[in-house]
Amino acid sequence: MAKKSMIARDIKRTQISQKFAKKRTALKLVLNNRQSTPEQIDVALLALQKLPRDANPIRQQRRCRITGRPHAVYRKFGLGRNKLREAVMRGDVPGVVKASW
Repeated sequence: MAKKSMIARDIKRTQISQKFAKKRTALKLVLNNRQSTPEQIDVALLALQKLPRDANPIRQQRRCRITGRPHAVYRKFGLGRNKLREAVMRGDVPGVVKASW
């Protein structure tokens, strides 16, 4: 089980990222637009740098939904490798079987 503080920190990052998502995309559009003047780009770049670091969605960590484990998490299932294995053994995940040869 992951520390509660780390899980709470990740939830906070998600909330901050959602809060600044529209503003961030608008600034990124100005930066990526070929018709933007250098002055507009400078203003947009400064505004983007003044946003909180956690406003960037890259800083969010993918975690297991059950345990909060940050490593070895399968995107398709949203579970860590340990809990995914347990769910497969119980038969909770349709279409997935343990390999045997």
